Amino acid sequence: MLSVAEALAHIDATVVRLDPVDEPIADALGMRLTADIVSTIDSPPWDKSLMDGFALRVADAAAGSQLEVVATVFAGETTAVEVRSGQAIQIMTGAPIPAGADCVIRKEAVEFDQVAGRIRLTSQPRVGEHIVRQGASMRSGDLVLERSARLNAASIGLLAELGQARVSVIRRPEVAILATGDELVPIEATPGPGQIRNSNESMLCACVTNSGAVPRPLGVCRDQADELDRFIAEGLQSDILCLSGGVSAGDKDLVPAALIRAGVKQVFHNVNLKPGKPLWFGAHTRPDGRTGLVFGLPGNPVSSLVCFELFVRHALERMQGAAAFWRLPLAVRLAADVKLQGERPVYHPARLVDSRLKVEFGRAYARELQQVEILNWQGSSDLRGVASTEGLVHVPAGEGVWTAGRIVEFLTFAGNREG
Repeated sequence: MLSVAEALAHIDATVVRLDPVDEPIADALGMRLTADIVSTIDSPPWDKSLMDGFALRVADAAAGSQLEVVATVFAGETTAVEVRSGQAIQIMTGAPIPAGADCVIRKEAVEFDQVAGRIRLTSQPRVGEHIVRQGASMRSGDLVLERSARLNAASIGLLAELGQARVSVIRRPEVAILATGDELVPIEATPGPGQIRNSNESMLCACVTNSGAVPRPLGVCRDQADELDRFIAEGLQSDILCLSGGVSAGDKDLVPAALIRAGVKQVFHNVNLKPGKPLWFGAHTRPDGRTGLVFGLPGNPVSSLVCFELFVRHALERMQGAAAFWRLPLAVRLAADVKLQGERPVYHPARLVDSRLKVEFGRAYARELQQVEILNWQGSSDLRGVASTEGLVHVPAGEGVWTAGRIVEFLTFAGNREG
C-alpha cells in the first residue's frame, strides 16, 4: 500500500499543466501567473509627501523659526514654485515635493498665521522627514511578481498600478463532482428509511471553489453499472472527475470497474492513511488529447474531505503551475495530549487555538508558536465534529502518547491561511 508521499509523487508524475488564458485582472483573483511581471514604472513616480504639512529646508528650520508660506500644492498637482531660504510651501499628503525642499514638517508641529501667510516652527524637523523617495517601492525593471504566483487582492492592485489591465494566467480547472450510492437523496428532500442527504456534493463543490477551480456538480448516481457508465462518460469531459463512494471492497463498490471500462488507467488504489484508505486515482486521454484525472474518493464525508485536501487539491495546484512544494506545513504546538494508536498514520482534523497573543499589563505579546487543537470527531461520517476544522495534523502509526506542547506539523485547508 502506498504512503501519502508516494501517492503524491504518482500524482505529480501524471499531472499536466493547463493552458494559459488572457484574463482581465478583475477576473484573475486566485489564478496563477504564467510569466514574471516586471515593473515598467517607478513607484512612487516622484518624491512625495507622507503628511499634510509644510515643505521646507532643514537649514531654515530651527524650533521657533518663522517662514513665509509662498504656495500650496495638493495631491494631483505640481508647483513651479521653488522653496528658497526663509520660505515654506503648504503641502498635502501624496503631493510631489517642491524643488528646494528637503523635508516636510507636520501641520501639527507649526503655528500657522494664515492672514500673515507665515508659520512658526514648534519642533525641529530632520532631512528627509515625512518624504517617500521616488522608486522607494519599486523601480522600472524590478521583478515584482514571479511566474506561478497566485494573484491575491494586493497583487491585483499592483497590476493595476502598473497599468496592466489584462494578465496571462493558467486557466481555472473544471472539476466534475459525482456522488454515488443508492442511499443518497437531494439535500432539499426528507430522507426515508436507510437514506441520507447528498452532503458530499455540496462539500466537494466548496472545496473545488476554495482551490481556485470551477465545480461542475453532476448529481447522484445509483449503484448500477449502466448508470455509472453514463455519468462517468459525462464527467470525463472535465479536467478532473471526482467521485465519492463506491471505491471500497463491497458488493456495490462498482466505481473502479466502471472507470476501467471507460478507458481510465488506474495509477493507484488504496493509500496508507486514516481516514481515506480506499482512495482511487487514475488518468485518461481526453478527445482533445489532454490528460484528464480521476479521483475516486471514499463515501464517508470526513474521508472524502481529507482525501480532497491531501490529494485532489494537490493535483489542482500542480495543474495551475504551483511549485512542487507549494504548501509548507506550519510548525505548531499541541494544545493537549494526543494518543497514538493503530496501524495507519492518521491525518487528524484540527484547528488553531487563538493563543498567539498574551496580554500583560494591557499590552499584547506574541507567543513562541501557535497551538493546535485536535478535534473530537466521531469517525468518518461526523461532519459536525470537523465543521470548525482549519487543517490536518499528521500523527504516525504506532502506540504511545504525544504530550501537550510537542511541536507538530499542521497542513492548512484551502481558503483558510494561504494565498
